[in-house]
Amino acid sequence: MSDSTLTAEVFDDAQQGSSLWHDAWLRLRKNKLALFGGSVLLFMIVIALLTPWIAPYSYETQNLDLGASPPSAAHWLGTDIFGRDVLTQIMYGGRISLAVGFIATTVALLIGVTWGAIAGYVGGRVDAVMMRLVDMLYALPFMIFIVLLMVVFGRNILLLFLAIGAVEWLTMARIMRSQVQSLRQQEFVEAAVSVGLSPAAIIRKHVVPNALGPIIVYTTLTIPSVMLLEAFLSFLGLGIQPPATSWGLLISYGAETMEEYPWLLIFPGSALTLTLFSLNFLGDGLRDALDVRGSKD
Repeated sequence: MSDSTLTAEVFDDAQQGSSLWHDAWLRLRKNKLALFGGSVLLFMIVIALLTPWIAPYSYETQNLDLGASPPSAAHWLGTDIFGRDVLTQIMYGGRISLAVGFIATTVALLIGVTWGAIAGYVGGRVDAVMMRLVDMLYALPFMIFIVLLMVVFGRNILLLFLAIGAVEWLTMARIMRSQVQSLRQQEFVEAAVSVGLSPAAIIRKHVVPNALGPIIVYTTLTIPSVMLLEAFLSFLGLGIQPPATSWGLLISYGAETMEEYPWLLIFPGSALTLTLFSLNFLGDGLRDALDVRGSKD
């Protein structure tokens, strides 16, 4: 390659530049565990969306004469005590568990990002009051809070989404506040103030978009936490209720009969474990990739 050609390529690269997201993607591609986690998560989501059309059996199909049987050619993951196909149950349970994870996390993000952005940008007494309230809420036993909500208002799946999301926003609020406090002194924020933009518009158009890195990372790490919380509540009998099912509910049933029918615990537990590990791998990879202090090759 001639010197003139090399110089031209370097000049083209310099003109195109390299954005934070492009650099992050290049670093993420080198993280095999993160790519594995993202691939598994995508696979789980696709399976959950297509479950009504690809499930081997109907969700309501029972065969009491068959009862609980181990894996076979007809039922790859066996059947439960009612003769229902375990693979079908896991696929439908995954729809609920993933929905709880994503919807409850979305609720937590909406509350936490809004709360933290306002507190960090306004500052002063407003910030002090808002964050002292967060500190007070941190001191409450939120598991008891969720249990009380379920007991008082009934075991409603929508309430479960809202209840879990309403107790998972506190950390996001603190993260967002610290990000906004560092961003509000930047030149682009001062420029937005000088042209007369309102604080709400500055937060929405300038501050929050520039804090997307930590928000994305926190999202990938919150979803498994929420799914685990739902599984724990379902295990206690306070989460998803029949005829609906989730991985946590299936694990609860499997734990009751694990000595006689171990496959009823092993397979739902494996599905939940694989998903949680995948989300954590992806979250760790995104955290490293979006770290602007990370090395660039």
